[in-house]
Amino acid sequence: MESLTHIPPGYRFHPTDEELVDYYLKKKVAFPGMQVDVIKDVDLYKIEPWDIQGM
Repeated sequence: MESLTHIPPGYRFHPTDEELVDYYLKKKVAFPGMQVDVIKDVDLYKIEPWDIQGM
């Protein structure tokens, strides 16, 4: 499967808790260098709220 570099307009990211744990968090712990295009790591204390959407 190809990774998406652009999310289409209207796409809604609304995973279940189980999907987040199984798809993202388990892989992130097992493979620390892994990059996921759809989910970005953001330090919310270092950015302004209005800048989040543009990331």
